[in-house]
Amino acid sequence: MGMAGLAAAGSAIRWDQLHVSPVALDLGFLQLRWYALSYMAMLLIGWWFVLKLVKRPDAPMTGKQVDALVVWITVGVIAGGRLGWCLFYNPGIWATPLEVLKLWQGGMSFHGGFLGVIVALWLFCRRHKLSLLRVGDYVGCAAPFGLFLVRLANFANGELWGRPTDLPWGMIFPGAGQAPRHPSQLYEAVFEGLLMALVLWFMFFRTDARYRPGLLMGTGLVIYGGARFLIEFVRQPDAGLEHLSWGLTMGQTLSLPMLLLGIYLVATAGRRKRPGEAAPA
Repeated sequence: MGMAGLAAAGSAIRWDQLHVSPVALDLGFLQLRWYALSYMAMLLIGWWFVLKLVKRPDAPMTGKQVDALVVWITVGVIAGGRLGWCLFYNPGIWATPLEVLKLWQGGMSFHGGFLGVIVALWLFCRRHKLSLLRVGDYVGCAAPFGLFLVRLANFANGELWGRPTDLPWGMIFPGAGQAPRHPSQLYEAVFEGLLMALVLWFMFFRTDARYRPGLLMGTGLVIYGGARFLIEFVRQPDAGLEHLSWGLTMGQTLSLPMLLLGIYLVATAGRRKRPGEAAPA
């Protein structure tokens, strides 16, 4: 570490001095961790929010269907997130398959969770004869809650830190050496969570976006995919995935299809049939 690096390290914020703990409540016989609580809160708050959204005119589903849908999404998030992490980031875990089931030890992938939710939505909409894109628009409006809370939980865990930096807000994380690093978890909470919330909720409540199937979901995918792709430049890649042969990180590789799908959904939203209308010529 050079003189500039030593100076930066001396003035850097130390994560352990923030008195942040991965454990939200320690009862001795039971520990409640922020990471687990963030997923519980994501599902409960998302459930409540979508119930509020479907009270608006011309909603694509009823409140009772939302109650049923949350069970499908819960399974999709957990199964997809865990399997995605095992496949994309820790394939060696399959040598001991029982380790895959140990969810309490952490290890979830947003991209895997997203795929799990898409599968759950497709199956649910097919069973109930609902519009996948319109239901996806409403569910997508609730996604910022989860993205924001889970990234804050990552920060509380002192994990998924960024690359070294000499910026004033560089932070020294346990297990990451003495070099100050980007608090990339907070960047993601702001851009993938707060920014997406502001944009999607404005579009839902202040424009006719909810009548354009796929527009809200596509916008959310563009925001997430674009933000994650860019933040990967300052986020420390997972061990073993620092230099993929095609020049992108694993996070960028998995975000690019989401970004492209989002652009497609936004660009073609005007061609789709609106509620109560015939398909555009």
